[in-house]
Amino acid sequence: MSTPAYALAHEAYAAIGVDLEKALATLAATPISLHCWQGDDVGGFERAGATLEGGGIQATGNYPGKARTLAELRQDLDTALSLIPGKHRLNLHAIYGDFGGKKVERNAIGPEHFRSWIDWAKQRGLGLDFNPTCFSHPLANDGFTLSHRDAAVRQFWIEHAIACRRIGAAMGQALGTPTVTNVWIPDGHKDLPADRKGPRERLEASLDAVFKEPIDERIHRDAVECKLFGIGSESYVVGSHEFYLGYAATRKKTLCLDMGHFHPTESVADKVSSVLQYVPYLLLHVSRGVRWDSDHVVLLDDPTRALFEELVRGGFLPRTAIGLDYFDASINRVAAWVLGTRNALKCLLLALLEPSARLRELEAAGDHTGRLVLLEELKTLPFAAVWAEHCRRQNVPGDRAWLPTVQKYEREHLAQRK
Repeated sequence: MSTPAYALAHEAYAAIGVDLEKALATLAATPISLHCWQGDDVGGFERAGATLEGGGIQATGNYPGKARTLAELRQDLDTALSLIPGKHRLNLHAIYGDFGGKKVERNAIGPEHFRSWIDWAKQRGLGLDFNPTCFSHPLANDGFTLSHRDAAVRQFWIEHAIACRRIGAAMGQALGTPTVTNVWIPDGHKDLPADRKGPRERLEASLDAVFKEPIDERIHRDAVECKLFGIGSESYVVGSHEFYLGYAATRKKTLCLDMGHFHPTESVADKVSSVLQYVPYLLLHVSRGVRWDSDHVVLLDDPTRALFEELVRGGFLPRTAIGLDYFDASINRVAAWVLGTRNALKCLLLALLEPSARLRELEAAGDHTGRLVLLEELKTLPFAAVWAEHCRRQNVPGDRAWLPTVQKYEREHLAQRK
């Protein structure tokens, strides 16, 4: 039974033309793809003692309790998912395969190495997403992969990406929901290059080779991810926003926009309607860059709210896959998953609680004063009661109630990991 607070919220939102039941139904039907790499600081299980060489990936902090095995990672994920309202997805990198203690080269991985993940997801009613891992490997040590000037190195990474597409397709086929396989590469120069054109020409050719094999979009979607700069690629990134926007538009691929991959003064929300004029599908990596692509835990803040507002106002949710991408090793990693996902969902709910039609009417009539007043008054409506109702209906703890579960799990499990 709904609470009195929800009944009052229902009345308040109905007065401005918002249907709370419709908003909650949309929220419950919108999955967020949790990123597996938050649980173990982007280490993976490819080999014992793996280091993050090659590619500018770095998790900072040394909070105790990171996952050391597949079993621990899955246990941590189960705990996090039990505290997040709704049915969601898991986003895997290629280095998280079930390799059985054997060395499997990246261009030789196959669906069999992810069968246990598929079974795990199927048991929980989850979808899976996937990523080639073009870093933390000797052939990425000089900072170049698909745009490498050495044809043999390029071919290795092409074969790896092709293998990942086939794994993603197998996941989508088995789970009945399309897997998004996202290609991100770290390629770039620390200092000013003399040749900006050559690497981009090679990257274009490599991507065309990767995507040559057609795959049914009902089980699999291809995505490409741009970036402004990275560690070791401060002056030049081959796969820039302009490069991948052009590539995605001409090849009809999904474009991935990561909130930490742009200049701090840029609005990712403002890019959504422009990008979706020309590409069929959008992948979002919801993150929080603090002065740089530092991948902090997602907050209920203005940039994240603006992003979800744009998705709802433009009717873009059916053409958007929403994933998370941060890895904070300075706090409890399970709590980081829970907090970041719940904040993303809160931002989506706030967007769904806008009277979008009324706002558009005011704008079309030139009543910008009325539009601004309504937007400001929305900020004091009883959103918290609606969120609490969503958590209640999804049988998860509300705010201030989930953290004790994580703290108990830390005492009983995470603290035992050395």
